[in-house]
Amino acid sequence: MKKLFPLFLLLTLFCQKSSVIKIGLIAPITGDVKTFGESVKNAFLLAIEEANSRGGVLGKKITYVIADDKNDPTEAANAGAKLINQDRVNYIIGSVSSKCSIPLSEICQPADVLMVTPTSTNPKVTIRDDGSRKPNIFRACFIDPFQGKVAAKFALEQLKAKKAAVLYDIGNDYTKGLAEFFRDAFQKGGGVITVYESYSKDDVDFSALLTKVKGENPDILFLPDYYNKVALIAKQARQMGLQSILLGGDGWDSPDMVKIAGEAIEGGYFTNHYSPDDPRPEVQEWVKKYEEKYGSKPDALATLAYDATNLLLEAIRRANSEEVSKVREALQKIREFKCVSGEMSIDENGDPIKGAVILQYKGGKQVFVAMVKPD
Repeated sequence: MKKLFPLFLLLTLFCQKSSVIKIGLIAPITGDVKTFGESVKNAFLLAIEEANSRGGVLGKKITYVIADDKNDPTEAANAGAKLINQDRVNYIIGSVSSKCSIPLSEICQPADVLMVTPTSTNPKVTIRDDGSRKPNIFRACFIDPFQGKVAAKFALEQLKAKKAAVLYDIGNDYTKGLAEFFRDAFQKGGGVITVYESYSKDDVDFSALLTKVKGENPDILFLPDYYNKVALIAKQARQMGLQSILLGGDGWDSPDMVKIAGEAIEGGYFTNHYSPDDPRPEVQEWVKKYEEKYGSKPDALATLAYDATNLLLEAIRRANSEEVSKVREALQKIREFKCVSGEMSIDENGDPIKGAVILQYKGGKQVFVAMVKPD
């Protein structure tokens, strides 16, 4: 019996390990952008539920572990270490913001864990400072150089803007990077940046910066930050009588934007990953089933989390293996994969080649304005 027990135990552990595929999710379930985390979690769970209802992947049920990073870089790194070392996951969906996904990628890469961020748009998520690729890291969203270029092109060509002001969070990789890419593209297109100023994460009074902006009377005030901060700045800008058109990025996409900003955000434009008004069948089917389950329309955060999860599951299917190196190779070779946010091909940096949309807050709702495809 003494010899049989370890063998029985090993066989039991082997069967337990091989009967499921475990995926980790890291998102800001609490904290300053918790609506982002809630959307991502909802969509992740829906994608897993659908996969399991079809028999799982490679004949195995998908299980999951969810960790809350509170939109804090240190919490994100700690959550990644826990999922890898304690929960023994080989795959992670997350995180949401670039400032969390960059340190998380530095945990996943040396641990040989495959990471797919649904929404982190800063180039440094998949690329090191020396320009080399982090081969285990992928994403389902377009990157900030493209988003900044799209916003600048829209401002110059559609809004006929000649002067722009930019305010950004100096301590946030997402908002800092997007500000730089917009500035460069706007100037390259012939526009003039009259004010380019930063603030800190905990700032709540922007009157000094906005007084400077008002003095220059720019056509555009570019605010590449998340909904809660943008809403605060927008309200103070309008209270000061600033009439510039407000423009921003995908961080504006939250049901709480209008709740916080009210009429101050009315007329503002932002770049985003998808529109629920897109008539494509895959979009309308997605919107319907999300509404039926959660009682609201999916935002871009939810849509990208759904796409990221299905992208990873598709790579496991194509690899016909759970081995990380084989799944990574299959993911790298994905071409013209139909997702809700558009047809997706993965480039040499692990970034998808896909289009963007321009949305406007009008009548308290998001309204589709234009679709922009990659060059």
